[in-house]
Amino acid sequence: MRTITIDPTFRAWRSRARTLLDERVHPNDVIWSTKGNDTDELFGFAEPTHENVIKFPVSQINNRVKVPAYFIKLSETVSCHRSQQQWSMLYHILWSITYEQERDILVDQTNDTMRKLEHMRKSISRDIHKMRAFVRFRQVDSIEPENNRENYVAWFEPEHLIVRANTPFFRKRFAGMNWSILTPDECVHWDGNEISYTEGVDQSHAPEGDELEELWKGYYRSIFNPARVKIKMMQSEMPKKYWKNLPEAEIIEELIQTSTDRVNGMMKEENRPLKPEPKNKYLDHLKQLNDNE
Repeated sequence: MRTITIDPTFRAWRSRARTLLDERVHPNDVIWSTKGNDTDELFGFAEPTHENVIKFPVSQINNRVKVPAYFIKLSETVSCHRSQQQWSMLYHILWSITYEQERDILVDQTNDTMRKLEHMRKSISRDIHKMRAFVRFRQVDSIEPENNRENYVAWFEPEHLIVRANTPFFRKRFAGMNWSILTPDECVHWDGNEISYTEGVDQSHAPEGDELEELWKGYYRSIFNPARVKIKMMQSEMPKKYWKNLPEAEIIEELIQTSTDRVNGMMKEENRPLKPEPKNKYLDHLKQLNDNE
């Protein structure tokens, strides 16, 4: 039995998985563990040795079947799963594709391992979407005179280890300002030139609010449609566990409670008169063509 201890990243797993494949170590003969996992210290797992390993010629190793692109994409995604159970499952699938010629295993809905990996993938994808939707930046100081850039900080608690997977999105979306996203796992920072990462922190390091929050809550009030309130759907799209970090969450209960009165008030309002048609030669020409048809 081999115990493989890796950093919890796709690259680390891929590197060790390649070595195991080259040595034809069967998945049932491997125990995967990650650095920092409490079980490492509890059971005294050590770095793997190379005793009793069957070596194969390089030419034979290089003739392995190439791995489908979807498997690489799936592996990169599920590498973010917090459970750390994905490494063993991924190696089982990789072995099946490589040495058992099960090319259809990736679309086999009856395969228990693939179903679990797909469940992980969906969970991570949802978490990535929630982070993009519910991160709220707060301004922490004035504009820097040397580069005319504002500085913002956000706090978020992801379900999975998705900070690095989501970094390209935030770098592109907020390229014009300096920002940091703090999480318990790790923190990511953008200074306009490069991305950097630091260790995770607790919420006490995050700012509590800024002047822009009142403007944001005013905007949220203006776009809140009381006639389309569906509480269950709202809580499905915006689970309550995220509310504590959302400025608009302070007024959601109020908006829901007053939605009926607001709808009734809207129903009692008289219809506004239609605005006259704008004078435009092009629109007049289109109308004339339509009338002639």
